[in-house]
Amino acid sequence: MTTSVTVAPALDQVRVLVVGDVMLDRYWFGDVSRISPEAPVPIVRIEKREARLGGAANVARNAAALGAHAGLLGVVGDDEAGDEVAQLLESGGIHSYLKRDAAISTIIKLRVIGRQQQMVRIDFEEAPTDTVLRDKLVQFKALLNDYDVIVLSDYAKGSLVNVADMVTSARAAGKVVMVDPKGDDFTRYTGATVLTPNKAEMRRIVGDWRSEEELTAKAQKMRSDLKLDALLLTRSEEGMTLYTEGEQFHMPAQAREVFDVSGAGDTVIATMAAMLGAGASWQEAVQTANRAGGIVVGKLGTATVTREELFPA
Repeated sequence: MTTSVTVAPALDQVRVLVVGDVMLDRYWFGDVSRISPEAPVPIVRIEKREARLGGAANVARNAAALGAHAGLLGVVGDDEAGDEVAQLLESGGIHSYLKRDAAISTIIKLRVIGRQQQMVRIDFEEAPTDTVLRDKLVQFKALLNDYDVIVLSDYAKGSLVNVADMVTSARAAGKVVMVDPKGDDFTRYTGATVLTPNKAEMRRIVGDWRSEEELTAKAQKMRSDLKLDALLLTRSEEGMTLYTEGEQFHMPAQAREVFDVSGAGDTVIATMAAMLGAGASWQEAVQTANRAGGIVVGKLGTATVTREELFPA
């Protein structure tokens, strides 16, 4: 059994295409010193603003931070927020295949943070139109030959309605297809290389489990029914478990202070994608992704992990 990855793999040779729901994460930081006279709510006086790539764009950002050649295919509005996403992709070294949809607004998640505590999150979101989604599918198939690993990042915002067709096309082209799933129906992901649900997503599909043996049986049945090479269950404080043909491999969570879990799943799937693209084994990829997840939860917001943090000299 592999115990650790000691030599940094050639992640700069890996080409990862991320497809899915693109978002803009905005953070407004401020000071809280009094309660509003209008209602029993705190007043946050904003002192700093930040914008970061969110959703599928954060997966691409994580892959690029590891040194991989990352591309992003998704839909944004023809608006100021869409322009900001495009600028952030360019500054992050991510190849943009953004489709602009004039009929919608870019998905924005606005977090107001006072004294390092999130006070409120405000979401703006609309589903892309059918015409733009058809164009996106055509471009997806045209891009397949340029990439090694395909990551389908589903946040159930409407950008992956053609996901079954995407999985079939990518697998037929011989690509590793990783899916971060959402919703009540995982059959649309049938034939992917690996799915990476968390506990809540898994429970929604297979129901609860009373023992590790029952969980293993349900996970392996799902893997078999969906014709997956592997199923990676992320289990927050319990770590993560990889199920492959006839075996399982568990990694306990990295022991460190948890500051913010937002975006940790994006880091895990991006790290696995880069590692698998570089030729790592399943166990090596999971171990490295687990380590990356442990690092990123110690950072505020949708953060990334660098190759230097994962593989210190």
